[in-house]
Amino acid sequence: MKKLKIVLGVIGVILVIGGGFYKIKENQAIRAIKTQNKQVSNRINQDKPISFLLLGADTGSDGRVDRGLSDSMMVVTLNPKTKKTLVYSIPRDSLAEMVGSKTKNVQKINAAYELGQAKMAKKTVSEFIGVPIDYSVTIDMGALKELVDFVDGVDVKTNIDVSFDGQTIKKGRHHLNGKQALVYTRMRYQDPRGDYGRQLRQQEVLRGVADKIQKPQYLVHLSGLMTKLGKHISTDLTADQTKTLIENYHQCGTDITSGQIIGKEAWINGSSYQVIATDKLQATSNKLRESLGLQTKTLSNTETELNQLNTAFFKDNTNKTFNTDGLNTTYYSDNTY
Repeated sequence: MKKLKIVLGVIGVILVIGGGFYKIKENQAIRAIKTQNKQVSNRINQDKPISFLLLGADTGSDGRVDRGLSDSMMVVTLNPKTKKTLVYSIPRDSLAEMVGSKTKNVQKINAAYELGQAKMAKKTVSEFIGVPIDYSVTIDMGALKELVDFVDGVDVKTNIDVSFDGQTIKKGRHHLNGKQALVYTRMRYQDPRGDYGRQLRQQEVLRGVADKIQKPQYLVHLSGLMTKLGKHISTDLTADQTKTLIENYHQCGTDITSGQIIGKEAWINGSSYQVIATDKLQATSNKLRESLGLQTKTLSNTETELNQLNTAFFKDNTNKTFNTDGLNTTYYSDNTY
């Protein structure tokens, strides 16, 4: 069975709860992470509100044909003044312009990572929601099991049976270990809410880990965990900036708010997309910009222009035909999901 990569919980905890290092073997832990030598932004050096794009990279296991796609995407803002964190999940199948591509075209937003790695993904998501994105962190799914086991499991409540890879988490309350958490956060096809339901379960696990990892019995061992997880993580932060993140932004982890963008299904070139209405894009932009201390800004991009061409699509819930004005050039097979 094909695996659905779960990235969000791991990344969010590493960024938001990083203060738990408390300088215990700090340099050793930071060296384990794949950092950059050159700064892409200096905002973190000024203790200003910052934003991250969190990417879960598909490693192409189990025969997936879309090797290199980012299976999970989240925008996270950290504000050291308000000591708050805002996390927004972006539907991986959202119709979006590939910003930085040689020719103007629209694809599923998770294709940006495959085409231009984290750099293009940052530009694409930034233009998509009208929010500056300062940094990126990419992780593969291998870290989640270790992370959940590190905090001795997480508590969840599910309103449906969650089955994946021969295992089932029954409806109700459960305490999950790392292996069970993978099952809980991978499944989406049996969820009536599809990928949106999966996003909520991912966020639930994230909150569970975030709550527990700040306890003293885990904090004192966090550098050892990070040394193990480092091979799964890459970022465009420098090593010094990663240390600054740990020291100056960890208090943001005490107040975490999460949300998600909900779209409408459209069938384009033989595959299911999520088209995000302009008002929902604008609402997301407003909340994220506010969390960064920025004034709101009216969105005007390829997505909003296409939405204007498709008023009938949004008025009819049964209508799945969306006119991309010739910008859709990619065809997906039945194996793409």
